[in-house]
Amino acid sequence: MIDLYTWTTPNGRKVSIMLEELGVPYNVHSINIGQDEQFAPEFLKISPNNKIPAIVDHEAGINMMETGAIMLYLAEKHGKFLPSGPKRWEAMEWLMWQMGGWGPMLGQAHHFLQFNPGKAPYAEERYGKEAKRLYGVLNTRLEGREYVVDEYSVADMAIWPWASRYEWQRIDLNEFPNVRDWYVRVLDRPAVQKGYQVPKDMGPIPRPA
Repeated sequence: MIDLYTWTTPNGRKVSIMLEELGVPYNVHSINIGQDEQFAPEFLKISPNNKIPAIVDHEAGINMMETGAIMLYLAEKHGKFLPSGPKRWEAMEWLMWQMGGWGPMLGQAHHFLQFNPGKAPYAEERYGKEAKRLYGVLNTRLEGREYVVDEYSVADMAIWPWASRYEWQRIDLNEFPNVRDWYVRVLDRPAVQKGYQVPKDMGPIPRPA
């Protein structure tokens, strides 16, 4: 049994979606970051960086933080969603792209465009432009592909939750048709729909018109 410590953020949803896709049993523990529950001493023992999500795999006796590490661990353990051969390294490449650029830059777009509009015009312009650039990178990658590395993988599960907040990023998915089609394709997966609503139901998942 796996204990998942998480909240309703793109990073949290990466792991809950993967656990649903794997079909493995897990217990959910809500860590309300709006109430600073991530700083509780009990959670610090599991996640030394005070960030969600984190897991405890009781079968293996492992505590783990950082979504990239968690997703690779689960993929290796269960032998799913991490291709073999050259495609394995493509999946790694795009997982690292998500962790190094896509997630952090879109997170900054959320901060300035969604939560603090009008306070820092320079930052709004900077991160708004970077968001569009990154969507362009992903759109090019998805040309002629159903998924980021052709088959559904950890890369899609890591990238998609950040795309699900395209409205916060002031992104019109119709300007990026390959991303739009991929986004809907992933959205329509039952495990994604279930994992999105962990640890609580947040209402309908955004769907482009």
